[in-house]
Amino acid sequence: MRNWHAMPVKEAIKELAGDSDSGLTEQEAAKRLAEHGRNEISSGKKVSAARLFAEQFTSPLVMILIAASAVSFAFGKGIDGVLIIAIVIANGVFGFVQNYNAEKSIEALRSIGTPKALVLRSGKAYEMDSSGLVPGDIILLREGAKVPADCRIMESFGMRIDESILTGESVPVGKTADTLAEETMLAERANMLFMDTLLVSGRGKAIVVETGDSTEVGSIARSIASIEEEPTRFHREIEALGGKIGRIIVVLVAIIFSSMLLLHGAEPIDAAIMAISVAVAAIPEGLPAVVTLALSLSTRRMLARNALVRKLPVLENLGSVQIICTDKTGTMTENRMTVQRVFCNWKNYEATGTGMSTDGAFIHGGKTAKTAEISETLLCGMLCNDTITGVQQGSFTGDPTEVALTVSALKAGLSGAGWKRVKEYPFSPQRKRMTVVAEKAGRLVAYSKGAPEAIIGSCTRILADGGIGPLTDREKARLLGANDEMAGQALRVLAFAKKDMESAGGDAEQGMVFLGLQGMIDPPREEVSEALRTARDAGIRVMMLTGDNSATAMAIGKRIGFSDTMIGGAELAEMTPEEFGNAVMEHDIFSRMGPEQKFMVLKELKRRGFSVAMTGDGVNDAPALKEADVGIAMGIRGSDVAKEAADIVLLDDNFATIVEAVRQGRGVFDNIRKFVNYLLSNNIAEVLIVFIASLAGHLALSAVMLLWINLLTDGLPALALGADRPRPGVMKEPPRKSGAQIISTELGTLMLAVSAIITVIVLALFYYSLPRGLAFAQTMVFTSLVVYEFVRIVAIKRQEGTGIFSNKWLIVALAISMSLQLAILYGPLSSAFGTIPLAPNDWLAIILGGAIGYFLSMAATRIVVGMAMRREAAFGN
Repeated sequence: MRNWHAMPVKEAIKELAGDSDSGLTEQEAAKRLAEHGRNEISSGKKVSAARLFAEQFTSPLVMILIAASAVSFAFGKGIDGVLIIAIVIANGVFGFVQNYNAEKSIEALRSIGTPKALVLRSGKAYEMDSSGLVPGDIILLREGAKVPADCRIMESFGMRIDESILTGESVPVGKTADTLAEETMLAERANMLFMDTLLVSGRGKAIVVETGDSTEVGSIARSIASIEEEPTRFHREIEALGGKIGRIIVVLVAIIFSSMLLLHGAEPIDAAIMAISVAVAAIPEGLPAVVTLALSLSTRRMLARNALVRKLPVLENLGSVQIICTDKTGTMTENRMTVQRVFCNWKNYEATGTGMSTDGAFIHGGKTAKTAEISETLLCGMLCNDTITGVQQGSFTGDPTEVALTVSALKAGLSGAGWKRVKEYPFSPQRKRMTVVAEKAGRLVAYSKGAPEAIIGSCTRILADGGIGPLTDREKARLLGANDEMAGQALRVLAFAKKDMESAGGDAEQGMVFLGLQGMIDPPREEVSEALRTARDAGIRVMMLTGDNSATAMAIGKRIGFSDTMIGGAELAEMTPEEFGNAVMEHDIFSRMGPEQKFMVLKELKRRGFSVAMTGDGVNDAPALKEADVGIAMGIRGSDVAKEAADIVLLDDNFATIVEAVRQGRGVFDNIRKFVNYLLSNNIAEVLIVFIASLAGHLALSAVMLLWINLLTDGLPALALGADRPRPGVMKEPPRKSGAQIISTELGTLMLAVSAIITVIVLALFYYSLPRGLAFAQTMVFTSLVVYEFVRIVAIKRQEGTGIFSNKWLIVALAISMSLQLAILYGPLSSAFGTIPLAPNDWLAIILGGAIGYFLSMAATRIVVGMAMRREAAFGN
């Protein structure tokens, strides 16, 4: 890429064979368009609907189900095969719809239509789609325009550009056409314009030097492609769980088939059917559906809270995040400059209110100040200003600093009505000020605002207590001291002055009357402090990585609850790798951070084994967003490149939304762990019951009964468990450890204990009922397993400290499932299942067994949890 910033304007035009007066001809532009391609950033391959659908059937669990269905068909168990395939297809469609809608939503977030550019071609200026721009095109820029390509500035009339999307710098920067040194850093190239940045004030003319993927934005987008996206931790756990279940099933099928064939002399087909029945009992048919439902419901809740989740599994990943690396501007703060201090009449006034709201007051000594005391300073800020005030209240367009000054004046009830601007001296980096000459009722006044040292230096008098007097050198030093005091609080300070003019052509910027100072800042969001406390209560470390200066970063950090451990990007750049790693662990606020340094911080944290969420909005943040365990892009001010790289898009750019997403993610993991606990403890019991009974030559359950039990218990009740909302104390616990699995040692032990309890009780019922016939004994086992699995849900809800009534869908699911079981027992399908209607005394036996099982499972839970707590205490967690 050429160093365009180091070339004089004429040389750059010559290099590009352009024409500063008439621009390119249409023929030449068409030729260059064919050579360079359209001025668009490559977004990579779009995921097709067919591919999205196919991806729903690639997990090990789904493959096991498909295999089980195929075997069922092969051995004449068509009804079993149909039911399994129906479950698989339903789950696939469900997951596909959710992922497809997420992709469509992110497309809707992109810019609607192609941005326009005002281009000069064949001597005529006209507006066209910016995608048709080519190197050598001359473009004209006006306030509010989005820069359509990388350009070398030819003329600048007070141009100020918001480059935060590229550099992270929140304050708009002034632009010039001057030639710069070759070694000038990107953020300091004042004679360049970069794609997707915003012209907040002024106007100018520039020549396009790079388009599409050749722009600075494009080079960052290309770098993302080299980052290989890793599967989420949760995805790996689900795959591992599926693999374990698959291996266990193979062993069980082999043992049961062999025992039936060798010990009991069964026919091969009968032995195979029994083995398949046990395999069906062991397979958690509902797990893929529950995982998808739990993730999907949480993503919908998050969308209602302004967070769009692009990839379902990443939400659970967010629930296990240990560190959040967040930007400051717009995420922690409102992204709106607000005047908070006014200095005039040798007094300090505190301004209340934030953002675009004109509600507020000016307080001095605990009392509301009179408007006359501060009106001249505020009026100067309003008139020496290019803000456009909209029709709707709170609607302003312009430079954020000038908008803040306008709002400040409106809070005092001031108005610019009647004043007419007759001359303007735009801001320039050399003068460090902007001046306008305004006229009202025949009176000409020059109003000036700018850097305090520049304004104070041009003043010879001062307005104080309603009168104008001389401004001495000693008083100038006092004014500069007041400026330093405000700047020390991370306020951006501007000074204001005026001068009565005899004519518009006089010297407007010398011999002025000093009026006052206004200090402003982008204030923190009200809800951020509470969100930070919630995150820390949840054991999550929050790090602020900002491109802003140290004073601003520290001031905002202290106000929202950060410690004073801060370090700057320049210091980090001088450190050895070991020192860098130590600094990352010791500091929570990082100022003047470039995108490469943010990426290095992320890599260091991941190297140390942490699960990290990273926020970002600019194209420079995209590589880090893709590399992070959870990449979070800003929906309002974020670039398309950042949104493409992210896993989650915040529609309100609010840090508090991230904390809510963590809560939902933890809830998802809880729900899936509850489901696995419920499902596998029951399925293990089913397998043990069939297996132990088969060793004695008995068939405790038929294959159809087993499948029906799984359909009832793994179906609606299990899905309803996935709909549980996060429990109240979920954000009072630390993140789960990096090595923690869905089935922990504690949970595995508990599942085996509960399975053993259910197995003993059900087998006791089976052999108690066997003298009345095999069909009756099978009916007792069939019904008791359904009832006990529902009792198991009650026990699980009790273990987590909530009742079944906390989830209305669970009540409905249990009622429907129990009704279906009764319909089988007492309806026309009884003969198809081989069941016998049960009498009241039979139900009493089942209920008694259920009560015993419930109390024993609760006792087992207390024992297992107690052992786990003692083990953690012994090993220091």
